[in-house]
Amino acid sequence: MLAEQKTAIEVTPEPTGFGAEVRGLDLTRPLPPETLAQVKAAWARHGVLAFPDQPLSLEQLEAFTLQIGPFGKDPFIKPMAGHPNVLELRREPDERATNFGAGWHSDWSFQAIPPAATLLHSEVVPPVGGDTLFCDCARAYETLSPVMQAMLAPLKAVHSAGRAYGTKGVFARETEKRTMEIIVSAEADETLTHPLVRTHPVTGRKALFVSPVYTLGIEGMTPKESQAVLGFLFGHMTQDEFIYRHRWRPRMLLMWDNRCTMHLAEGGYDGHLRVMHRTTVAGEPPA
Repeated sequence: MLAEQKTAIEVTPEPTGFGAEVRGLDLTRPLPPETLAQVKAAWARHGVLAFPDQPLSLEQLEAFTLQIGPFGKDPFIKPMAGHPNVLELRREPDERATNFGAGWHSDWSFQAIPPAATLLHSEVVPPVGGDTLFCDCARAYETLSPVMQAMLAPLKAVHSAGRAYGTKGVFARETEKRTMEIIVSAEADETLTHPLVRTHPVTGRKALFVSPVYTLGIEGMTPKESQAVLGFLFGHMTQDEFIYRHRWRPRMLLMWDNRCTMHLAEGGYDGHLRVMHRTTVAGEPPA
Protein backbone atom coordinates (compact mmCIF):
# COMPACT_ATOMS: atom_id res chain seq x y z
CA MET A 1 0.00 0.00 0.00
CA LEU A 2 1.33 3.41 -1.01
CA ALA A 3 2.17 5.87 1.75
CA GLU A 4 -0.09 8.88 2.03
CA GLN A 5 1.30 11.79 0.05
CA LYS A 6 2.31 14.82 2.13
CA THR A 7 1.54 18.13 0.42
CA ALA A 8 3.24 21.41 1.20
CA ILE A 9 0.82 24.18 0.30
CA GLU A 10 1.93 27.61 -0.85
CA VAL A 11 -0.09 30.45 0.69
CA THR A 12 0.43 33.96 -0.73
CA PRO A 13 -1.46 36.55 1.33
CA GLU A 14 -2.61 39.96 0.16
CA PRO A 15 -0.47 42.81 1.55
CA THR A 16 -2.98 43.45 4.36
CA GLY A 17 -3.23 39.75 5.24
CA PHE A 18 -6.93 39.77 4.30
CA GLY A 19 -7.33 37.33 1.41
CA ALA A 20 -4.75 34.85 0.12
CA GLU A 21 -4.02 32.64 -2.89
CA VAL A 22 -3.31 28.95 -2.27
CA ARG A 23 -1.31 26.77 -4.65
CA GLY A 24 0.21 23.30 -4.49
CA LEU A 25 -3.09 21.43 -4.14
CA ASP A 26 -5.19 19.16 -6.32
CA LEU A 27 -8.74 19.61 -5.07
CA THR A 28 -10.08 16.94 -7.41
CA ARG A 29 -8.89 14.41 -4.82
CA PRO A 30 -9.46 14.23 -1.06
CA LEU A 31 -6.85 16.15 0.92
CA PRO A 32 -4.78 14.32 3.57
CA PRO A 33 -5.76 15.36 7.11
CA GLU A 34 -2.57 17.34 7.67
CA THR A 35 -3.03 19.29 4.43
CA LEU A 36 -6.70 19.91 5.13
CA ALA A 37 -5.75 21.31 8.54
CA GLN A 38 -3.32 23.71 6.83
CA VAL A 39 -6.08 24.88 4.47
CA LYS A 40 -8.51 25.46 7.33
CA ALA A 41 -5.85 27.35 9.30
CA ALA A 42 -5.12 29.59 6.30
CA TRP A 43 -8.87 30.17 5.83
CA ALA A 44 -9.25 31.24 9.48
CA ARG A 45 -6.21 33.49 9.24
CA HIS A 46 -6.98 35.24 5.93
CA GLY A 47 -10.79 35.09 5.66
CA VAL A 48 -10.84 34.58 1.88
CA LEU A 49 -8.87 31.89 0.01
CA ALA A 50 -8.48 31.62 -3.77
CA PHE A 51 -7.43 28.29 -5.31
CA PRO A 52 -6.43 28.87 -8.97
CA ASP A 53 -6.34 26.19 -11.67
CA GLN A 54 -8.85 23.80 -10.08
CA PRO A 55 -10.98 22.20 -12.87
CA LEU A 56 -13.61 20.72 -10.54
CA SER A 57 -16.66 18.72 -11.54
CA LEU A 58 -19.83 19.29 -9.49
CA GLU A 59 -19.15 16.05 -7.62
CA GLN A 60 -15.60 17.16 -6.80
CA LEU A 61 -16.84 20.56 -5.63
CA GLU A 62 -19.34 18.79 -3.37
CA ALA A 63 -16.67 16.43 -2.03
CA PHE A 64 -14.25 19.25 -1.17
CA THR A 65 -17.06 21.23 0.46
CA LEU A 66 -17.81 18.26 2.72
CA GLN A 67 -14.14 18.13 3.73
CA ILE A 68 -14.57 21.65 5.12
CA GLY A 69 -17.85 20.76 6.87
CA PRO A 70 -21.47 19.66 6.35
CA PHE A 71 -23.58 21.48 3.77
CA GLY A 72 -25.44 24.60 4.83
CA LYS A 73 -29.05 25.30 3.91
CA ASP A 74 -29.58 27.51 0.86
CA PRO A 75 -33.13 28.89 0.79
CA PHE A 76 -34.98 30.99 -1.81
CA ILE A 77 -32.93 29.82 -4.82
CA LYS A 78 -33.66 26.66 -6.81
CA PRO A 79 -30.64 24.32 -6.74
CA MET A 80 -29.23 22.40 -9.69
CA ALA A 81 -31.06 19.27 -10.80
CA GLY A 82 -29.53 16.24 -9.09
CA HIS A 83 -27.35 18.46 -6.89
CA PRO A 84 -29.54 19.82 -4.08
CA ASN A 85 -26.60 21.53 -2.38
CA VAL A 86 -25.23 23.33 -5.45
CA LEU A 87 -26.51 26.63 -6.80
CA GLU A 88 -25.69 27.70 -10.35
CA LEU A 89 -25.10 31.43 -10.50
CA ARG A 90 -25.69 31.91 -14.21
CA ARG A 91 -26.24 35.12 -16.14
CA GLU A 92 -26.82 34.92 -19.89
CA PRO A 93 -25.40 37.52 -22.30
CA ASP A 94 -28.86 38.97 -23.00
CA GLU A 95 -29.95 39.36 -19.37
CA ARG A 96 -30.75 42.86 -18.12
CA ALA A 97 -31.67 42.01 -14.53
CA THR A 98 -29.25 43.23 -11.87
CA ASN A 99 -26.44 40.76 -11.31
CA PHE A 100 -27.01 38.41 -8.37
CA GLY A 101 -25.36 39.46 -5.08
CA ALA A 102 -25.05 43.12 -6.03
CA GLY A 103 -25.40 44.49 -2.46
CA TRP A 104 -23.08 44.16 0.54
CA HIS A 105 -24.02 41.13 2.63
CA SER A 106 -22.86 38.12 4.63
CA ASP A 107 -24.49 35.01 3.18
CA TRP A 108 -27.79 34.02 4.79
CA SER A 109 -27.16 36.01 8.00
CA PHE A 110 -30.95 35.93 8.48
CA GLN A 111 -30.73 32.23 9.41
CA ALA A 112 -30.58 31.10 13.03
CA ILE A 113 -27.37 29.27 12.09
CA PRO A 114 -25.79 31.14 9.14
CA PRO A 115 -23.19 29.35 6.99
CA ALA A 116 -19.57 29.46 8.10
CA ALA A 117 -18.19 29.16 4.57
CA THR A 118 -19.28 29.83 1.02
CA LEU A 119 -17.43 28.19 -1.87
CA LEU A 120 -17.73 29.55 -5.41
CA HIS A 121 -16.20 27.88 -8.47
CA SER A 122 -15.81 29.73 -11.76
CA GLU A 123 -16.85 27.89 -14.92
CA VAL A 124 -17.27 30.76 -17.40
CA VAL A 125 -15.61 34.09 -16.60
CA PRO A 126 -16.52 37.14 -18.71
CA PRO A 127 -13.66 39.16 -20.22
CA VAL A 128 -14.75 42.31 -18.35
CA GLY A 129 -16.33 43.07 -14.96
CA GLY A 130 -17.60 40.53 -12.48
CA ASP A 131 -15.15 41.18 -9.63
CA THR A 132 -16.17 40.18 -6.10
CA LEU A 133 -15.36 42.63 -3.31
CA PHE A 134 -14.80 41.52 0.28
CA CYS A 135 -14.84 43.57 3.47
CA ASP A 136 -12.70 42.64 6.50
CA CYS A 137 -15.29 42.99 9.27
CA ALA A 138 -12.79 41.99 11.98
CA ARG A 139 -10.28 44.73 11.18
CA ALA A 140 -13.13 47.19 10.71
CA TYR A 141 -14.24 46.41 14.27
CA GLU A 142 -10.70 46.57 15.67
CA THR A 143 -10.16 50.10 14.32
CA LEU A 144 -13.22 51.47 16.14
CA SER A 145 -12.59 53.45 19.31
CA PRO A 146 -12.87 51.63 22.64
CA VAL A 147 -15.90 53.80 23.43
CA MET A 148 -17.68 52.72 20.23
CA GLN A 149 -16.74 49.08 20.82
CA ALA A 150 -18.18 49.24 24.33
CA MET A 151 -21.41 50.78 23.02
CA LEU A 152 -21.83 48.07 20.37
CA ALA A 153 -20.93 45.12 22.63
CA PRO A 154 -24.40 44.41 24.08
CA LEU A 155 -26.42 45.25 20.95
CA LYS A 156 -28.49 42.79 18.91
CA ALA A 157 -29.00 43.38 15.18
CA VAL A 158 -32.25 42.45 13.48
CA HIS A 159 -31.77 40.33 10.34
CA SER A 160 -34.26 39.37 7.61
CA ALA A 161 -34.29 38.15 4.02
CA GLY A 162 -37.37 40.28 3.32
CA ARG A 163 -35.68 43.10 1.41
CA ALA A 164 -34.40 40.59 -1.14
CA TYR A 165 -36.66 37.52 -1.13
CA GLY A 166 -39.79 38.68 0.71
CA THR A 167 -43.26 39.16 -0.73
CA LYS A 168 -42.50 42.85 -1.35
CA GLY A 169 -38.76 42.45 -1.83
CA VAL A 170 -36.48 43.26 -4.73
CA PHE A 171 -37.02 39.94 -6.52
CA ALA A 172 -40.81 40.06 -6.06
CA ARG A 173 -40.85 43.43 -7.85
CA GLU A 174 -38.44 42.38 -10.58
CA THR A 175 -39.71 42.60 -14.15
CA GLU A 176 -36.57 41.70 -16.11
CA LYS A 177 -35.91 38.12 -17.20
CA ARG A 178 -33.53 36.17 -14.95
CA THR A 179 -32.00 32.74 -15.64
CA MET A 180 -31.55 31.91 -11.94
CA GLU A 181 -34.82 30.75 -10.39
CA ILE A 182 -35.49 32.87 -7.30
CA ILE A 183 -38.12 31.66 -4.81
CA VAL A 184 -40.04 34.59 -3.33
CA SER A 185 -41.54 33.57 0.02
CA ALA A 186 -43.42 34.98 3.00
CA GLU A 187 -40.91 33.05 5.11
CA ALA A 188 -38.28 35.53 3.96
CA ASP A 189 -40.13 38.35 5.73
CA GLU A 190 -39.47 36.78 9.15
CA THR A 191 -36.88 38.40 11.43
CA LEU A 192 -34.40 37.24 14.05
CA THR A 193 -31.58 38.80 16.02
CA HIS A 194 -27.85 38.11 16.25
CA PRO A 195 -25.11 39.85 18.25
CA LEU A 196 -24.04 42.96 16.36
CA VAL A 197 -20.46 42.00 17.23
CA ARG A 198 -19.70 38.29 17.00
CA THR A 199 -16.64 36.34 18.12
CA HIS A 200 -14.97 34.01 15.63
CA PRO A 201 -15.04 30.46 17.06
CA VAL A 202 -11.56 29.61 15.75
CA THR A 203 -9.50 32.81 15.98
CA GLY A 204 -11.33 34.49 18.87
CA ARG A 205 -11.33 37.80 16.94
CA LYS A 206 -14.39 39.99 17.19
CA ALA A 207 -16.08 41.19 13.99
CA LEU A 208 -19.00 43.39 13.02
CA PHE A 209 -21.90 41.16 11.94
CA VAL A 210 -24.27 43.44 10.06
CA SER A 211 -24.91 44.20 6.39
CA PRO A 212 -26.99 46.63 4.30
CA VAL A 213 -28.92 43.82 2.58
CA TYR A 214 -30.00 41.68 5.55
CA THR A 215 -29.81 43.95 8.63
CA LEU A 216 -33.04 45.89 9.22
CA GLY A 217 -32.24 47.59 12.50
CA ILE A 218 -30.99 47.24 16.08
CA GLU A 219 -33.14 45.69 18.77
CA GLY A 220 -34.48 48.27 21.22
CA MET A 221 -33.60 51.30 19.07
CA THR A 222 -35.93 53.53 17.11
CA PRO A 223 -35.65 53.37 13.30
CA LYS A 224 -33.80 56.72 13.27
CA GLU A 225 -31.37 55.57 15.95
CA SER A 226 -30.76 52.28 14.13
CA GLN A 227 -30.23 54.11 10.85
CA ALA A 228 -27.68 56.42 12.44
CA VAL A 229 -25.63 53.61 14.00
CA LEU A 230 -25.87 51.19 11.07
CA GLY A 231 -25.27 53.93 8.52
CA PHE A 232 -22.05 54.87 10.28
CA LEU A 233 -20.94 51.23 10.51
CA PHE A 234 -21.70 50.44 6.86
CA GLY A 235 -19.71 53.48 5.75
CA HIS A 236 -16.86 52.54 8.07
CA MET A 237 -16.75 48.86 7.03
CA THR A 238 -16.64 49.56 3.30
CA GLN A 239 -13.69 51.94 3.33
CA ASP A 240 -10.96 51.03 0.85
CA GLU A 241 -8.55 50.05 3.62
CA PHE A 242 -10.79 47.09 4.57
CA ILE A 243 -11.58 45.88 1.02
CA TYR A 244 -10.08 43.01 -0.96
CA ARG A 245 -11.02 43.00 -4.64
CA HIS A 246 -11.04 39.51 -6.12
CA ARG A 247 -10.50 39.22 -9.87
CA TRP A 248 -11.73 35.94 -11.28
CA ARG A 249 -10.02 33.53 -13.63
CA PRO A 250 -11.56 30.39 -15.15
CA ARG A 251 -11.50 27.19 -13.05
CA MET A 252 -10.80 29.07 -9.84
CA LEU A 253 -12.29 28.09 -6.48
CA LEU A 254 -12.92 30.79 -3.90
CA MET A 255 -13.78 30.08 -0.25
CA TRP A 256 -14.70 32.78 2.25
CA ASP A 257 -15.66 33.06 5.90
CA ASN A 258 -19.13 34.56 6.38
CA ARG A 259 -18.47 35.01 10.11
CA CYS A 260 -15.98 37.84 9.60
CA THR A 261 -16.57 39.18 6.07
CA MET A 262 -19.14 40.87 3.87
CA HIS A 263 -19.04 40.66 0.10
CA LEU A 264 -20.52 42.27 -2.98
CA ALA A 265 -20.68 40.97 -6.57
CA GLU A 266 -19.92 43.61 -9.17
CA GLY A 267 -21.60 43.64 -12.59
CA GLY A 268 -20.11 45.28 -15.66
CA TYR A 269 -20.28 42.24 -17.95
CA ASP A 270 -23.53 42.80 -19.87
CA GLY A 271 -23.40 40.94 -23.17
CA HIS A 272 -21.22 38.16 -21.77
CA LEU A 273 -22.02 34.78 -20.21
CA ARG A 274 -20.97 34.20 -16.59
CA VAL A 275 -21.38 30.82 -14.87
CA MET A 276 -20.39 29.97 -11.29
CA HIS A 277 -21.26 27.04 -8.99
CA ARG A 278 -21.80 27.66 -5.28
CA THR A 279 -22.00 25.61 -2.10
CA THR A 280 -22.15 26.57 1.57
CA VAL A 281 -20.84 24.97 4.76
CA ALA A 282 -22.96 24.97 7.92
CA GLY A 283 -21.80 27.20 10.73
CA GLU A 284 -22.77 27.74 14.35
CA PRO A 285 -25.10 30.22 16.10
CA PRO A 286 -23.39 33.65 16.21
CA ALA A 287 -22.08 34.50 19.66
